[in-house]
Amino acid sequence: MKNVFLILILSFSTSLIFGQKIQTKQTEVAKPFILGVIDEIQSKELAEKRVLNIYLPKGYNKDDTTNYPVIYLLDGSADEDFIHIVGLVQFNSFEWINKVPRSIVVGIATVDRRRDFTFPTTIIEDKKAYPTTGHSDKFISFIENELQPYIEKKYKTNHDNTIIGQSLGGLLVTEVLFKKPTLFNKYIIISPSLWWDNGSLLNQNLNVLAENINRKIVIYVGVGKEGLTPTKIPRVMEVDANLLAERIKAIKSKNINIFFDYLPQENHATIMHQAVSNAFRYLYSIATKE
Repeated sequence: MKNVFLILILSFSTSLIFGQKIQTKQTEVAKPFILGVIDEIQSKELAEKRVLNIYLPKGYNKDDTTNYPVIYLLDGSADEDFIHIVGLVQFNSFEWINKVPRSIVVGIATVDRRRDFTFPTTIIEDKKAYPTTGHSDKFISFIENELQPYIEKKYKTNHDNTIIGQSLGGLLVTEVLFKKPTLFNKYIIISPSLWWDNGSLLNQNLNVLAENINRKIVIYVGVGKEGLTPTKIPRVMEVDANLLAERIKAIKSKNINIFFDYLPQENHATIMHQAVSNAFRYLYSIATKE
């Protein structure tokens, strides 16, 4: 009986030691999960170094002949929108879904949103509250003269360029569309802060947009149930977003396709993910029909 007892103890001890060895071995072989790469670009336009989070699609090979669309994402830090937007791109590009082509995603990490995404305002209170604002012209120059050339030189790209922005980022994307419409051929504008400078961007002459479209562009404008804007003179986010879409439709250009998407189940905080998913399916369904 004693011998049986000793055998049981030895068996249990051996199993415990063996289990610990396996656990230690598993810990030793653990590897980091890599979603993409981090690039840094020194910007003369912005007089600072900017961080870029880059997602490369499955099968990307710098030595083959395949070139990819590029999706530029404002607020593209890892703790902002980069990870979940990359997830949507990957999901929609699965072969059994095939709603979005395999694409490179360039997340532009945020430094100062108010500085980079807003043009000068005439509202004294906003100037005092946000003293760094009003330099979107430099950020747009950074995109045009530094960022896009850098990405096109380093990565295997084609001429299909999308930009995504929400809130103040949506304001910036709208400004790019109005002033430099040929920088991108797909625009995703979500809950744009068109209230900035008392809605002055909505009153801008759109002749530049109408006259400078020499290829097809597709625009998605999405907004949730978001209500009043943070302005002294009351404005409604949904109304401003709808007015933006109507102004663009009024151009009646054969080169412009625009879709307005009202998502009443979403608000300013929750809209991004669902709106981008909707936008992808709309933008690329249009592209496949042309």
